Amino acid sequence: MRSNILNKSITKTETKKLAETETLHTGSHTQVSIVVTEDRFSGVLQAIENLGQFSFQDEHVFLKPNFNSADPTPGSTHTDVLKALVKHIKENGANKITVGDRSGMGNTQKTMEELNTYSLAEELGFEVLVFDDLPAEEWEYVLPQDSSWKKGFAIPKILRRVDSIVQTCCLKTHKYGGHFTISLKNSVGFAAKKVPGDRHDYMRELHTSRHQRRMIAEINTAYIPDLIILDAVSAFTTGGPAKGKLVAPNVIIAGTDRIAIDAIGVAILRMHGTTKKVSKGLIFEQAQIARAVELGLGISSPDEIKLITGDETSSEFSKKLRQSLKS
Repeated sequence: MRSNILNKSITKTETKKLAETETLHTGSHTQVSIVVTEDRFSGVLQAIENLGQFSFQDEHVFLKPNFNSADPTPGSTHTDVLKALVKHIKENGANKITVGDRSGMGNTQKTMEELNTYSLAEELGFEVLVFDDLPAEEWEYVLPQDSSWKKGFAIPKILRRVDSIVQTCCLKTHKYGGHFTISLKNSVGFAAKKVPGDRHDYMRELHTSRHQRRMIAEINTAYIPDLIILDAVSAFTTGGPAKGKLVAPNVIIAGTDRIAIDAIGVAILRMHGTTKKVSKGLIFEQAQIARAVELGLGISSPDEIKLITGDETSSEFSKKLRQSLKS
């Protein structure tokens, strides 16, 4: 399932992490934790606990939020989600945490300032990395096979040096061509808009291409997440990514498979009534998800998702979610 991740040398640490991740994949299934809650902090911790053990012992962990803009959640990652993840990662042995991103709607440093990321870093003890500030030698070019990118894209080299990557995403539609932005689309923040000395505007190429949704999936070939948290306590069912029609699914979701996370996210959007483009056809026929399946980034059907819950309310929600996944 993961053999098609491209352009990445697997180190001993990564081999260990892949082995740990595969414990959440039984046969052709992947486990996804569902917690119905309005409390993001406790919900994140409970969702991870439902999945079992995650060890970050003596590791440098990279934490990728959704800091596309400074708009309130689901426009950006909620502070309580970030706090819960930092707490979990530290308590499970990490010796260093780096939080980094590239904003798509404005200046990344200003976005982080407005979201109080720097003060939170001092309070909780993590480092902050603004991808826009990286020199040319800190970027690596990636060209997936049969790519829709003209000459590939670039990602920060720090993704090769860290021991684990944790991603947290929001739930929302995307009015600029992505159709929806969950875990696969959140990975666009890893890709450079421009690399110093390289005049090509990669984000302009992405957002003007008719293959945009395929290109989004292709960015995900560049790395393997060790843990993904989807904050669906609130969501945008139209508009997005900064503002939209707000609903409250009141769910926190945890897993390791980006395709499963996105499929569940789309299913929740459909449960609340969403755009025609997100509602059309089978969920696994959505272009981002279909291309991710082609690339071997995870599961290939809703039948491969095993929903894990720890209480009756979450269990009842999961039954409705299962129906939506197959619709």
